[in-house]
Amino acid sequence: MKKINITTILLLLLSFSVFAQNGKVLKRKKEQVKAMKVAFITNELNLNPEEATKFWPLFNAFEEKQHEIRREKLKNYLDRLDDNAFENLSEKEAVTILAQMESTEDELYKAKKKFITSIKGVISPIKILKLKKAEENFNKKLLQQYRDKKLVK
Repeated sequence: MKKINITTILLLLLSFSVFAQNGKVLKRKKEQVKAMKVAFITNELNLNPEEATKFWPLFNAFEEKQHEIRREKLKNYLDRLDDNAFENLSEKEAVTILAQMESTEDELYKAKKKFITSIKGVISPIKILKLKKAEENFNKKLLQQYRDKKLVK
C-alpha cells in the first residue's frame, strides 16, 4: 500500500515538473519570437537610437493592450464555440456573441488608431507604413519557418 502511495506521489510530482518545464519552454519561445520581431522591425524601419528609444515603449504597450483585449474578450466567446456548441446555439445567443465580437473588433481598431496617433510624433508617416508592412512580412516569415519545421519532423 505504501508503495502505491509513494508511486502516486512521485508521478504527481513528475507531472507537475513536466508542466512547469513546458511552461518555461513556451515562455522562452515567446521571448525568442519577440526578440526576433524587435530585430526585424528595427531593421526594416531603420530606426535610429532616438527613434527606437521612443518607439519601442509605445509599440510594446500597444502589443500588450492588443494581447489583453484578445485574451480577455475574444477567447471567452470563441472557447464557447467548439464544433458541438453550434448544434445547441440559439439564434439569440448567436446574435449576442456576434455583437460581442464586433465590440471587441471595434476595441482593437480603436487601440490601433490610438497607437498610430501616438507614434506620429516619433517616426515619420513613411516609417509608420513600413511598420505595417514589416509586421505582415514578419508574420509571413514566422509562419513559413513554422511550416518548414513542421515538414522536417
